[in-house]
Amino acid sequence: MGINRKFRIGDSKVLESRETVDGTMIRRRRETEDGHRFTTYERIEMPPLTVLKRSGNKEIFDRDKLLMAVRRSVGKFFDSELEVDDVVNRASDILYSYGTDQITSKQIGEAILDVLAEVNEVAYVRFASVFREFKTLEDFEDILKEQKNKK
Repeated sequence: MGINRKFRIGDSKVLESRETVDGTMIRRRRETEDGHRFTTYERIEMPPLTVLKRSGNKEIFDRDKLLMAVRRSVGKFFDSELEVDDVVNRASDILYSYGTDQITSKQIGEAILDVLAEVNEVAYVRFASVFREFKTLEDFEDILKEQKNKK
């Protein structure tokens, strides 16, 4: 099943608009002149952030790249893609709240950990084990103690 490219968004009318539950996007249900229906999502465009990598290289922050990384590393601990998307949205909000145009890859990982600590403890431990490069069982024990003490 491919994307139907026989129509353009400009050739459609909006049937319904509503804000997503988290308020970060507008969902529009549309219909073309010949009756095809589809959905579009509009997201507020944020100013670009530059990511300073551990290697010293710089690249533009890519929310979709972060989404894929989170999905790949801890997606199986969530019931839906929307939950993973929410984690990334919340982490992105944290990153933009710093009020700077440059962030580090470490800040990105810590933002993801902050959100995961609130929403899914198992995903938090899994992500932390990779992000913080656990080498021993003591590393796991330490983070489990840390999480228990936060409660």
